[in-house]
Amino acid sequence: MNPNLFLLALCQGLFLTNNVTFIAINGLVGLSLAPVGWMATLPVMGYVVGGALSTGLVAKSQAKWGRRVSFQLGLLVGLLSAVLCAYAAYTHNFALLTVATLIAGYYSANGQLYRFAAAELAEASFREKAVSWVMAGGLIGAIVGPNLASKSKGWFETPFMGAYVALTVVAVLGMVLMHFVKFPPVVEKAKGSSDGRPLSEIMKQPVFIVAAVSSAMSYGVMNLLMAATPLAMQVCGYQFSDAALVLEWHVIGMFAPGFITGHLIKKFGTLQIMGVGVLLNFVCIAVALSGTDLNQFLVALFLLGVGWNFVFTGSTTLSMTAWRPEEKDRGQAAINFCVFATMAVTSFASGALVTTQGWTWLNYGSLIPVALIALSLAWMVWVRKQST
Repeated sequence: MNPNLFLLALCQGLFLTNNVTFIAINGLVGLSLAPVGWMATLPVMGYVVGGALSTGLVAKSQAKWGRRVSFQLGLLVGLLSAVLCAYAAYTHNFALLTVATLIAGYYSANGQLYRFAAAELAEASFREKAVSWVMAGGLIGAIVGPNLASKSKGWFETPFMGAYVALTVVAVLGMVLMHFVKFPPVVEKAKGSSDGRPLSEIMKQPVFIVAAVSSAMSYGVMNLLMAATPLAMQVCGYQFSDAALVLEWHVIGMFAPGFITGHLIKKFGTLQIMGVGVLLNFVCIAVALSGTDLNQFLVALFLLGVGWNFVFTGSTTLSMTAWRPEEKDRGQAAINFCVFATMAVTSFASGALVTTQGWTWLNYGSLIPVALIALSLAWMVWVRKQST
């Protein structure tokens, strides 16, 4: 863990603090402001739609100005969008809140590249562990995010306005830390040099397809259940502090394994660890369907987090074998677009399903993306056997 990786891990933690706080409060603020209940998670959906729409723009800024400048620009947008969210909450403006979270998606699209940047700050033989350790920095978000949302919700007369204000401070801290990260310099391309293969050719590779499906579906099922949890728990009569505790343990599950996931991938193989993650997702759904006690919410969401970590870290490692150095910006943007597009669908679906069909049918629906991951991994195993 060199100093640059350590600082990037801290930035990852602050990025997840923003994400977890948004997840914890946007659905509830949306529910209090939305004209009808099924629109409650539109502000959550806005965040990921904004991320999907920003992936191409972020890729161009990364290629032109390098990692640090692009990441700093993302943090600045995160700061401004948090201010806008606070004002939307203060004025009880649902449309403005949704637009503000849409803008915040640009920050999210930048933050999703921290894990790829981690691989560039370490030796090639340490790549898996570098990605895993920087993702482990999300533990900061696991602890700070839910507590920040819970403690700051009453800072002002307007509920949760304080949480948005607190996120402006989080963004400033991120900008300060990012200033000291030393990324590899941007290499000027010589005239006539190749830009690599067309994106369509990169995306046709089985390894890219499996990495994209696994990344997108793992984030999709995680977002489907996580975004709905505060709403489901409110319907079950739990206090917001209970929902914050469940989300805290969920995000701990997402990032605590990061200290060992890279080692496990090196020892047992990428597809094997991803397979364990799929199994944990199935167990999570089984626990969630078994009842609505606080402990059942907590255990299900914790298992969901661990399963996501294994699948998402593995798919990130897998994806980096799909492109050459000169193709990385396009390849990473394509992967992240798949992730954000899936999250956009599941963000809307989570609110619509939990408010109209209930927690049980939401969990039954989440079996579909988990099954798709399992099928993609089985196909990758078959492809590799055919090529040997």
